[in-house]
Order: sequence, then C-alpha cells, then structure tokens
Amino acid sequence: MLEKLVSRRYWWFALSLILILPGLYFLLLHPLITTGQLRLGLRPSIDFSGGSLWEVRFTGKAPGSVSSDQVSAAFVSAGFDNPLVQLSQADFAGTPTADALVRTRPLSQQNPLQERQAVEAALGEQIGPTSIERLESVGPTVSQESTRSAVLAVLGASLMIMLYLTWAFRRAPHPFRYGMCAIIAMLHDVLVVLGVAAILSTFSLAFEVDALFLTALLTILSFSVHDTIVVFDRIRENLIGRRPGETFDGIINHSIVQTLPRSINTQLTTFFTLTALLLFGGETIRGFVLVMLVGLISGTYSSIFNAAQLLVVWEHEEWKSWFGRGRRDPEEHTAATAG
Repeated sequence: MLEKLVSRRYWWFALSLILILPGLYFLLLHPLITTGQLRLGLRPSIDFSGGSLWEVRFTGKAPGSVSSDQVSAAFVSAGFDNPLVQLSQADFAGTPTADALVRTRPLSQQNPLQERQAVEAALGEQIGPTSIERLESVGPTVSQESTRSAVLAVLGASLMIMLYLTWAFRRAPHPFRYGMCAIIAMLHDVLVVLGVAAILSTFSLAFEVDALFLTALLTILSFSVHDTIVVFDRIRENLIGRRPGETFDGIINHSIVQTLPRSINTQLTTFFTLTALLLFGGETIRGFVLVMLVGLISGTYSSIFNAAQLLVVWEHEEWKSWFGRGRRDPEEHTAATAG
C-alpha cells in the first residue's frame, strides 16, 4: 500500500474534493438559495458584522423557564428588530439561573443609555427581574476595518510563506514549485476549515466567526506549512542523492514513506492536547479548538497526500492530458532528464 501512494494520487485528490464540496455549498450556494443574497455562509461575530451583544441574566428564573420567544419579544418592544437569542444558564450564588446572549443592531450614538434602559424595562415587565451582565457594541466602520484586516492578514501570510519556501529550496530543482505546491495545499486546508465553519454556522447558533477563528486559521496555515516543509526537505535530500535508475515518482513516494511516521507522531501530540481542550476547556473556546482540530487533521493530510503529489503532477505536466494534449511518459521523462 505505502509503495503506491504516489501512483494513487488522483484518489487522494478525489477524497479532498469530496471533503471540500459540501463545505463550498454551504459557504457559497446555500446562502444564495435561502436568502437570495450573494454572501458567504458564515455567521460573523459583532467584531466583523457590527452590532450589540447583550448578556442578560434573569434573577430567580430557573433554566428552561424562559423561552427565546419571550426574550425576542421584549427586545422588539424596546425597538430592536430581529434580535438573535441564544439561551444558556449561569451559576448565580450557587443556583442555576436562566441566562441569554442576544445580538442586535448597534446602539444609537444619540441615546445609547435610553435604549439600554428601554431594554431593561421591557425585560423586567415581560419576564421578571433582570440584570444586564455585559453589553458590547461595535459600529459598522470598525467591523469593516476588522474584516479588511483579516483578509489582508491571510493573504499576506500566504505570500510570505510562498516566497520563503521558494528561497529555502533554492538549491533544489525548480524551487518555485515547492512554494506553489505548499500554497495550494494550504488553500485546501483553508477551504476545508471555511467549509466546516459554514456548516456549523448554518446548523449551530452557538458558532460564530470571530477574532479567535482568525487566530485559528492563521495557526492552521503554519501547521500545514510546517508539515509540508518536513516532507519537501526529505524530497530535496533524496533528489540530491539520486541514484541512477531512480524515477521521480519513486523518490517522492520513498520520501513520503520516510517522513510519514514523524509527521503523524508530531501531529498526534497536538491532536491529543486539542481533544482534551475540546472536551474540558469550556464553552468559550470550544469553537476555536474545534476549528484547530479540523485544520490540524486537514493540514497533516494535505502535506502528505496533496502537496507532495502535486510535485509529481507538475513534473510530468499531467494537466496536458486533462485537456487532451497528452503528456510525457514518466519513464521517458526520467531518461530525458538523466541524459
């Protein structure tokens, strides 16, 4: 099986496609079909979308005694249309107490205190004694700047990684290919993570794309590239010490097999730590840890089954056969380069 990893590269590409397509549907097509608007299927936090986030505690109310419709109706009566309500519970003086997170439009700049008082009055009248434990508000200008900075951070990191890898492998044949293949594998990981985030945004009210999500995404890029460099470095060493008769495909396959135990063992240590955090780390970081886990698994897979395999596709110019132009046989190519 391990001797045929490279020869089955299109199986690995197909598996990647199967993993990416459902996420792309929920990321791009599902919002267009359900809302008629062209937008990404991600639920942004107030950091990126703007608005107000209210944490409301209902004193003396047990969890389950307050419904989301009651909370929503109180906010609507106070002048906040279409509030998003997520019920939870808090431990108040040792007693479980009903709690809610509500996201609304931003407070007005003219009368923010009056609007807060109107919400408190409406909640107290319709539900009972209430306290607002937290109120965060982000205006549209700040949210647009956050979104722009997030996009620039991802693009800037990708560009620097490609340039660095091209320079680091400058003594290998065609060093630019290593940088490009690493970026393509990294793009695979980004699409997998964004797809999972879009699915969670569609089916889970608890998941939002916030600053922690951006942190996880940038960390995933470094995970992916780190593992890819391990594989590429062994490929470079084996190419330099190439023996007569060795094919390019054989060298790539042998390099993958050599680095496979190291890649898996290294990533497993992080996997166990993240799994422990996911199970016992608390609600506030659960989304962040879940995204990190998905990215870790995807990054390990892509560096072995995508990045290294793309070098073989590029070496043989296999895309020519996709458009009916044919390609050189690997053995003929080996003989040509050896001669």
